[in-house]
Formats: sequence, structure tokens, C-alpha cells
Amino acid sequence: MNYSWKKVLQASVLSTVTLSATAMADKLPGEGIKIQPVQSTVAEETFQTLIVNKAMEALGYEVLPTKEVDYNVAYTSIAEGDATYLTVGWFPLHADKYTMAGGDEKFFRKGQYISGAAQGYLIDKATAEKHNITNIGQLTDPAIAKLFDANGDGKADLTGCNPGWGCEMVIEHQIDAFKLSDTVTHNQGNYAAIIADTISRYKKGDPILYYTWTPYWVSGVLVPGKDVVWLEVPHSALPGERSNVDTALPNGKNYGFEMNSMRIVANKAFADANPAAAKLFEIIKVNINDVSAQNMIMNTGKNSAADIESHANGWIKANQATFDAWVEAAKQAAL
Repeated sequence: MNYSWKKVLQASVLSTVTLSATAMADKLPGEGIKIQPVQSTVAEETFQTLIVNKAMEALGYEVLPTKEVDYNVAYTSIAEGDATYLTVGWFPLHADKYTMAGGDEKFFRKGQYISGAAQGYLIDKATAEKHNITNIGQLTDPAIAKLFDANGDGKADLTGCNPGWGCEMVIEHQIDAFKLSDTVTHNQGNYAAIIADTISRYKKGDPILYYTWTPYWVSGVLVPGKDVVWLEVPHSALPGERSNVDTALPNGKNYGFEMNSMRIVANKAFADANPAAAKLFEIIKVNINDVSAQNMIMNTGKNSAADIESHANGWIKANQATFDAWVEAAKQAAL
């Protein structure tokens, strides 16, 4: 009788151990953990954020609705643990913001989510060719600057960068460095509204001068090389900790900005405690051309929250094997 009970007990223990191992294998690393993503107010960065959010959900994390905040607030919130991650940290553009908010002691930042992002100054091709304008430094000439005067004050109107984005500090620094203060006005505000006005002026045949970046839908409407041309700068001139950086490209061209990457910036304590999430942040990558294509779809009017959600789901479905591989590698990192 005792022997029989011993066998039953052994079988029961073995069964329990097997079930526990299975349960552990089935348990997702993020189960029971709430996370708070943040992004800028630029709607064209929602797609990138959603892809990461959905990968985190696949790891079992409870992803709270993304909060839209200014970049400075994003870095501060992540450093303090009030937010978990920002998927579109622009580097090296945000180098000063990153450092001032705590740097590597506060943040986890490995890998490059989206690479090859360019930015700089452009003018319409017709004016460039007619007046042989190739460099923004030529706008120190009042006669050249006046070509781009949109409001009659005699100064060139530069469609610029929103306060708080980071690019505005570069533009302001370069206007001073290139001695353009007397001939160029840096117009700031709602970039989407200002660039829409710029495009309207272009369609009327007026000369235009503007700042933009890639990936963004503007370069799909005003196509570099066809409608507009990039302007070079007189010399490298960046603010803050990048003051000694040479922005010249390997081909010798210098457009005044370094090539940027979108990098995921996460709270370091969270990443240390969540190796699966840290691994995902490190390895996840999206092609910049896919982002540009999605941004162009938004510009055609398919830009509601539901539309962008559909775009993200469609991208994941089209890249399912890659997406699944990211999630599986992240799971393995937690074992």
C-alpha cells in the first residue's frame, strides 16, 4: 500500500514539474508589466512607434497608449522613469538633449532602428539654375536673398524648424555662423502648415527656400533633383557638444547636417530588468524607404489613427518572418 502511494506521489510530482516547465516556457517575458511609450507630436513618427509597441505586445507587455510630448519632455520623462521608451530619438541631432537628461547613466540606447536620415536646406531647381545658386552662403548677397522674400521685407524667408525639435538650434547657429542674420529670416511655428504654404508658393512658380529631413513626405512632393536641389553650406558649423564635427560627406559635399539615425531610447533601469525588451530595442530595424512610403500615404489623406494603425499592421504582415524573428530573439534573451 505504501509503495503504491509512493508511486502515485512520484507521478504527481513529475507531472507537476512537467506542467511547471511548460508553463514557464509558455510565459511571455513581459507578462504583468505595464509600459509607457512616448513620441513627439509629429504624426509621421507614429508608424515607427506602433511597430515597436506591437513587438512589445508580442512579448507580453501591456503597452499603454502612447503619449505625445515635446522631445525634451520625452527624454526627461524616460530618465525619471515616468515613461519607458521613445522609438524615434534622432542621433546625433539629439546628442545634447540626451546628455543633458542624464546620458548613459539614465538611458539604454543600442542599435539603430532606422538609418540614413538626411536633412538640410533646399531651394527650387529653377531659381538655382537661373542664378547659379549652390550654397546657402550665397544668401549673404541681399540681391540673392531677396529672390526668396515671401512677405516683402527684403529678406529671404526660410521655412524652418519647430522650437524643441533640435534642428532649430542648428539652423539658428548656422544663420549666425554663415553671417545670414541680416538677409535671412528663420520662420518657425507649425512646420506642417508652413511647408504647406511653401509648396503652394512653389506651385505658383515662386522661388522657395526651406529646411526638411528624410524620411518625410515633403521629398515625395518636392523631389530633390527634379523639383528642388539641396544647398551646400560654407563650412561645418554645429552647436553644443558637436561643435568640432565635420559634416562633409565622403563625396565632399557638405549640407550642414550629419546623417542621422532614429534610435530607440529607453529607461536604463527598465532595460536592465527586462533583457527581452532590451534585446528587441537593440535588434529591431525598419528600412527608411518603408517609412518614407508610409509618410507619403499619410500625405494623400490616409492619416487618421485608424489609418496609421492599419499601415503598421500591414507592414508587420508583409514582414512577418522578420518580425517573428525579432520577438523570438528577444524571448531567448530573457531565458
